[in-house]
Amino acid sequence: MYKAIGYAAQTATAPLAPMAFNRRSPRPDDVAIEILYCGVCHSDIHLARNEWGMSVYPLMPGHEIVGTVTEVGEKVTKHKVGDLVGVGCMVDSCRHCEACAADLEQYCLEGPTLTYASPDRVDGSITMGGYSSSIVVSEHFVVRIPEKLDPATAAPILCAGITTYSPLKHYGVKPGDKVGILGMGGLGHMGIKFAKALGAEVTLFTRSASKAEEARRQGADHVIVSTDAEQMEAAAGHFDFLLDTIPVQHDLNPYLQTLRFDGVHILVGLVEPIEPALHAGNLVMNRRVLAGSLIGGIAETQEVLEFCAEHNISCDIEMLDIKNINEAYSRMIAGDVKYRFVIDMATLKA
Repeated sequence: MYKAIGYAAQTATAPLAPMAFNRRSPRPDDVAIEILYCGVCHSDIHLARNEWGMSVYPLMPGHEIVGTVTEVGEKVTKHKVGDLVGVGCMVDSCRHCEACAADLEQYCLEGPTLTYASPDRVDGSITMGGYSSSIVVSEHFVVRIPEKLDPATAAPILCAGITTYSPLKHYGVKPGDKVGILGMGGLGHMGIKFAKALGAEVTLFTRSASKAEEARRQGADHVIVSTDAEQMEAAAGHFDFLLDTIPVQHDLNPYLQTLRFDGVHILVGLVEPIEPALHAGNLVMNRRVLAGSLIGGIAETQEVLEFCAEHNISCDIEMLDIKNINEAYSRMIAGDVKYRFVIDMATLKA
């Protein structure tokens, strides 16, 4: 067993606090990793506070993990001691269903094993995430961090990056397509960068006109203020794709009307009931598609890291002392971060 320390919530209402615990000794196919950096995702807050009704305590969040390999099991072939590697939102799956066979482990028909708050498939213990000093993961779910990427800014690519990259690739965004990005937080600003790198004409939809300059700095060609009825009307029938990163309930109908026929509106931020009600005519009358997408498989996660290295794409981050994690949660809820907190795990030992 490995002795480890991290920050965990003991109940849905308790602040995150230090906790000592044990990591398993590496199994034959395992990789042991000293964690250097861990991104802070909005889903960490939802799960820490049991807002999705599926949390198990103690709960140690963190699924945007970058670190150094310290030990490998006897059957490991992909990684060696000293390698810089990453772990994203999953640490296991059934490995044999139709989805897993297609490198779509996130849609495992038996359910993927999540990086935290999920029962281990071998011993039933509850997984503990990356707000910690170390982690032990099957090599299949460990990816290589390209040398060209900064390790700290690479961490959020393992969730925010793959979440926005995967649907753009799956639905075939290509040069010349008109892509709208809804919202410009941790997901949205990465969506802008990916769509632009794929050759699309990119427009940010935002409720705040003050974000226009920042959106263009991120690479957006245009900005539409979604609360401006004239701007929304002028955009009717214009877009091929909408990448919707907004994490709270919002009216989809005005956005759907900005799609051309056969346009696709992709939800990646909302995992709640759609309210207000969707008007089916906004889909039926123009053969529009309302779709959803969840992170990406392990092969595609490696692909997005290579894509980021090739196109010099990184996540805009604010480095975080882990002792300030509860304050960081409050700031995230208030939208006061550009655009992703990343914990420097050296502060765990300070």
